Amino acid sequence: MVRAGTVVILAAGQGTRMKSDMPKVLHRLCGRTLLGWVLASARALAPERLIVVVGEGAEEVERVVRAEEDARGVQFVVQERRRGTGHAVQTAAPHLSAAPGPVVVLYGDMPLLSEASLAALVEAQGRSGTALLTAVPASARGFGRIVRADGERGPVRAIVEEKDATPAQRALREVNLGVYCFDKETLLRLLPRLKAENAQGELYLTDLIGLLVGEGGRPEACVLSDEREAIGVNTLAHLAEARAVLQERILERHLAAGVQIEDPATTFIDHGVEIGQRTRILPCTVIRTGVSIGAGCEVGPFTHLRGGTVLEDGAEIGNFTEAKKAYVGSGTKAKHLTYLGDVRIGRGTNIGAGTIVANYDGRLKHETVIGDGAFIGSGTVLVAPTKVGDGALTGAGAVVTRKEIPAGAVWVGIPARPIEKRRKAPGGEG
Repeated sequence: MVRAGTVVILAAGQGTRMKSDMPKVLHRLCGRTLLGWVLASARALAPERLIVVVGEGAEEVERVVRAEEDARGVQFVVQERRRGTGHAVQTAAPHLSAAPGPVVVLYGDMPLLSEASLAALVEAQGRSGTALLTAVPASARGFGRIVRADGERGPVRAIVEEKDATPAQRALREVNLGVYCFDKETLLRLLPRLKAENAQGELYLTDLIGLLVGEGGRPEACVLSDEREAIGVNTLAHLAEARAVLQERILERHLAAGVQIEDPATTFIDHGVEIGQRTRILPCTVIRTGVSIGAGCEVGPFTHLRGGTVLEDGAEIGNFTEAKKAYVGSGTKAKHLTYLGDVRIGRGTNIGAGTIVANYDGRLKHETVIGDGAFIGSGTVLVAPTKVGDGALTGAGAVVTRKEIPAGAVWVGIPARPIEKRRKAPGGEG
């Protein structure tokens, strides 16, 4: 395993172009914040220390990360005055001395960097002392330009920010991504030498490369093979662009694991969803983080599965059905126009078209329990908390208001009431 001593993630940006009051790194894509994706990539380097430099909305950023991500070993450092990337790393510098090994610098708004690319970066640092990630994108989109000796193939000589570049430098195709791996002692020695002699009046981390070269150093550039990894999110359009790439990766992993996704173009599956082999996902389906689906299930079309939903093997959730914190037993079917909220359903049960599990009373959510082999008639409303026993039946249009229906019983009407006819409960005399 390739390891880094410390990873510093710069996450202090305001994100004014996002047109949002939310800190930029907390915007979500595929069920996870931007910063959450970057933290996950950083973890792959097994660092001894993770430092997140925060600024705008620092308390909220820390709260969300600690609530939703693996925050072990994460230290938050506040950049009170934001004077550029170099100043951000200077803010983290007093916390770098404790951990041995190289220092990797990442950005909290770059969710697409792969573990393989970061591993290659650390390996390159081991050879050259300093390494940086670059790309040759179709559009430079504000990136700093890589200046090399002897044209485009020579060693890296400097990085020039777009605002400070000459027309000839802006024509260069290779760009800097702001992702580096430094020898720790070299980084700490050179950081105090940064100067704000540029159009922005800021301390640029990119100037460290020129300082290194001036000392005879030869920083190594690792060029990304997939330029999409270079996407940095500064606008909502960028966010949508990054989401599309992450969604493609998620779907590809499920397909490779034996999940049949009939139409990937209309299927949306978040990070952290578990799906068993031979399960079919039909078009226009949305599956959110925190859902677990067994083997041999069928989901969709036009289905929305929300967090906390579990489908056991062979369960089927179909057309225009929404489930939230719903446990659905093996072989159970809810195929049409149904809402399943805060419900636990046993094995082999049929949920008729138009069923509503009414879980919210205006103040609190309540749970409904439906047993094995039950039959919920079309248009039934189950007002929680309600319990339907094994093998029980509700008639079409029944409204069950906070009652317990015994095993094998038949209830009909508004409000629902028992009738004499009883069904045989699974495994019982009925």
